[in-house]
Amino acid sequence: MSIDKKLLDQLMEGRSSGDLFGKEGILAELTKALAERALTAEMEEHLGAEREEGVAEGQNHPPNRRNGSSQKTVTTDSGKVILDIPRDRNGTFDPLLIAKYQRRFPEFDRKIVSMYARGMTTREIQGHIEEIYGFEASPSLISVITEAVMDEVTAWQSRPLEPCYPVVFMDAIRVNIRSDGAVSNKAVFVALAIRPDGTRDVLGLWFQANEGAKFWAKVLNDLRHRGVQDILIAVVDGLKGFPQAIEAAFPEAQVQTCIVHLLRHSMSFASYKDRKAVATALKAVYTALDVEAAEAALAEFEESDLAKRYPAIAPSWRRAWNEVIPFLDYPPEVRRLIYTTNAIEALNSKIRRAVRTRGHFPSDEAAAKLIYLALNATSVEWKRSVREWHRVKSQLAIMFEERFPMA
Repeated sequence: MSIDKKLLDQLMEGRSSGDLFGKEGILAELTKALAERALTAEMEEHLGAEREEGVAEGQNHPPNRRNGSSQKTVTTDSGKVILDIPRDRNGTFDPLLIAKYQRRFPEFDRKIVSMYARGMTTREIQGHIEEIYGFEASPSLISVITEAVMDEVTAWQSRPLEPCYPVVFMDAIRVNIRSDGAVSNKAVFVALAIRPDGTRDVLGLWFQANEGAKFWAKVLNDLRHRGVQDILIAVVDGLKGFPQAIEAAFPEAQVQTCIVHLLRHSMSFASYKDRKAVATALKAVYTALDVEAAEAALAEFEESDLAKRYPAIAPSWRRAWNEVIPFLDYPPEVRRLIYTTNAIEALNSKIRRAVRTRGHFPSDEAAAKLIYLALNATSVEWKRSVREWHRVKSQLAIMFEERFPMA
């Protein structure tokens, strides 16, 4: 329903466009007028409902009625507004629009949370609110609003998961967190999963100063406790202790190292002028038709002058060989999906953008809160379905037979 233009002209009479916002702006007046009208309507409905209830129960005492009003200062997304809140004689009226002990409209809280999710610091949020809305929001108010998100984070971190995930990518970002008076650099591990329907989902966040088999056992057991019974393919970037841990938690899962990360590691040993030649030689390994052909290509590289010039490259592939060769059993559609952890790296880049403005976090919980909000703010982008999922799904159903959930 559109607003009558004549009414808008009346409202703007004698005003300029600059009079819309701020403490004395027309939006503040409209917010007050509309809110008080809504509260009046709520009171009328409340009194009417009580009268009907009294008649139905055969009561003969005087009906409840209005009893003046009381003032309350409420923070809205257009500034602070003083509302006249209607009262009733029996004191039973508790408005839905702005509850008895509520001092802020929900939309204001959502704006604060949105700014926080985009990496704005408390000081930046304060300045933005004062500049746009004309009043000061204290650091404690901003903290109270954003701390309310922690209940959501806790519920999200412990929510039930699906029984089977076709592919799970594991990677980490680094954040600075204060503990016992000192700031330490912690890894935040992120698990990005592909659901059976091809959509993506972040399964959780885990904080650890140092990775290892014991830590990974904790992560994987957490997934099991939340309902995960099987993972078909786990794609990782050389995470220390991960293959052993996943073998213990999910014995049938195939651990696949990220080929792109292995290539980058190899390139770090080669001089700039030889990198193209090294990349070409190694491409023959990971694009081989099968394991035997890949083994032959790697053996050929080991005998080459390039391998002798850069003796660290071939051993790095040998050490990771058990996590490389599963890739060679997959058809092209699946190879393209698990070739790299780029999907989770793209997600992590969005998280880094949000945390970059923070020098450090006071706790793991504070970091988890911001990362959770950043994930929600960008969910439309990273939750998109895998391209050509129907083709990948068909191949996985053939390869993993009854383990792959077709429903």
